[in-house]
Amino acid sequence: MKLIVEPTDGVAPLLSAIKSAKKSVEIAIFRFDRKDVETALKAAADRGVKVTVLIAFANRGGEQGLRKLELRCLTAGIIVARTADDLIRYHDKYILIDRRVLCMLSFNFTHLDIDHSRGFGIVTTHANWVREAAKLFRADCTRTRYAPKTETFVASPANSRNVLGTFLKRAKKELLIYDPKISDKEMLGILQERAKAGVKIRVIGSVAGRAPFDVQKLGGIRLHTRTIIRDRHQAFVGSQSLRTAELDARRELGLIVQDAKAVTKLVDTFEADWASICEKNAPAPSKKPDAPKDQPAVSEKEVEKAVQVLTKGLDPLAVSVKKAVRIAVAKAGDDVLHDKGVKDTMKKVVKKAVKEAVKEAVQDAQDAQDAKEAKSKS
Repeated sequence: MKLIVEPTDGVAPLLSAIKSAKKSVEIAIFRFDRKDVETALKAAADRGVKVTVLIAFANRGGEQGLRKLELRCLTAGIIVARTADDLIRYHDKYILIDRRVLCMLSFNFTHLDIDHSRGFGIVTTHANWVREAAKLFRADCTRTRYAPKTETFVASPANSRNVLGTFLKRAKKELLIYDPKISDKEMLGILQERAKAGVKIRVIGSVAGRAPFDVQKLGGIRLHTRTIIRDRHQAFVGSQSLRTAELDARRELGLIVQDAKAVTKLVDTFEADWASICEKNAPAPSKKPDAPKDQPAVSEKEVEKAVQVLTKGLDPLAVSVKKAVRIAVAKAGDDVLHDKGVKDTMKKVVKKAVKEAVKEAVQDAQDAQDAKEAKSKS
């Protein structure tokens, strides 16, 4: 088993899979704008491989493109089938190579999904999954009913609600979820129950209503995958969100995997994305404003000299303060010197006076400097 991580891995794994075909390529398409993938399919047909494309009857705003794709495929000698219109969408994406290898994808065959979105794909030779994918492909090409025979092959609307609900309920410690929009009431209820039971839940995406667990939006790249990692041992990767329509009224496809390397890579990718989100959302550390670039640095000698001048200049102020205190005592009596409140007030008055004097001096010095610079420029 191999895990494809987008946008890191790009289109290369798909082109390699198509190029390796000896007998047949069967591909289910919802959205498509990749000329490189189209060229690979035509090249396979040219070398005698039986290529069959199953194209969705519609997608939002892209029906005209799908019909043009059908014509180009027919012209290239590729067999074309179109899905029925009984479901809201035929949104599944996968490739079968020689009925031996299955590439199950959470992303479309588009530049947006492959180059600019977080997506995952599973490349596997698992016999049961390959067999189920072949049955699904045949059923949708002939517009006949499909019923999956294994719970790890998750197909909407046939078994996804029951399988994914059970998958969530069995979480003991942790659920890491990528999902653009969790909104199905039953699934939300299960997540809330798991959170109350102590399961740590983190979601990259969005959740309808208020969630009793951490939810963050992915930044930097677009989120497209639907993935659930349970207790770091098993994971669901597919095309169906935990939304009512995608569970009950659309053709969607996913797999529940427990391959240790694949799951570990999914966990690592999630943690990296989560860390990136947290770093981006962290408040910037507070710092003192930088000095103006044109203001020269002040040396220690200059500071020491300024302190000496200031100390000398404060001597008359000290005499004035002493004189003011004597006058106050003469009028109010000696008792004021023993009153803590009076002493504190006197300290504040002196401190404020000094502070204001320093502020005025600094401003006067700045004004003088500005005037000097203006005169030199004129």
